[in-house]
Amino acid sequence: VQLQASGGGLVQAGDSLRLACAASGRTFGNYAMGWFRQSPGKEREFVASITQSGYSTIYADSVRDRFTISRDNAKNTAYLQMYSLKPEDTAVYVCAARRAFIGGADASKYDYWGQGTLVTVSS
Repeated sequence: VQLQASGGGLVQAGDSLRLACAASGRTFGNYAMGWFRQSPGKEREFVASITQSGYSTIYADSVRDRFTISRDNAKNTAYLQMYSLKPEDTAVYVCAARRAFIGGADASKYDYWGQGTLVTVSS
């Protein structure tokens, strides 16, 4: 499956932003989806994941209650809605797909990765 993330940009602290991850090439509904991020000089960090059906989600503690992951299987797209953005959310955000019911936080379990989209949050 091919993944393409979009929606990044430069925002101010407290703003909102929605990222999208468009998938093609395989049956999107067969894949759990995840969002990860990486800042310069830091390890890649799990952000959120969603099951194949979209009924179950998990979040990193740092984004819980501020970010919402969702998906539209009819549109082959996963989303990451980000609210109350903070400067520490600045990173390249990457979406990933795992051929399993649950994605989880372990990046090594994911099968496909998209190109990242840069989110910059100014203070």
